[in-house]
Amino acid sequence: MAYYICPNCQDRSLDADGIEGLSHQAVGCRRCGFGFLFRLLDDYFPYADAGLVACDRDARILAAGRGVFDLTGFREEDLIGRHVSEAFGLHGFPNGADPVATAIEWGVRQMTRHGMIRHAVGREKRVVCDVFPALDDDGGLLVALASRPA
Repeated sequence: MAYYICPNCQDRSLDADGIEGLSHQAVGCRRCGFGFLFRLLDDYFPYADAGLVACDRDARILAAGRGVFDLTGFREEDLIGRHVSEAFGLHGFPNGADPVATAIEWGVRQMTRHGMIRHAVGREKRVVCDVFPALDDDGGLLVALASRPA
């Protein structure tokens, strides 16, 4: 069974073959109308305040979901095309391990990685980061960021 999540509204769904009906059209979100869904290995429940970011195979941002602005202060148009780690100033992970780089290099998901981001106003903010490599031929990543108190 294939699990999917919408990078925009975080709606989760199942689809046996990854296409919409008989049309061979890629699966889009039925809830919000977003153009594509991200396929996951297992079902995933993001934190309630999480913002999801869809990236290409080089970790450049393709889309930022609704929760991203609330968490980071960045609008989607300010993020598109930027490397996800640079755009949010991701740092401060234990042992200096970058979960984005690890997911790209090894093709493995990185779960519950505690680190820091730089908010749009310049302040440091604690976050928990989950990173999922894409399971399709296009490659890419889904990055989930959620705030965590000190």
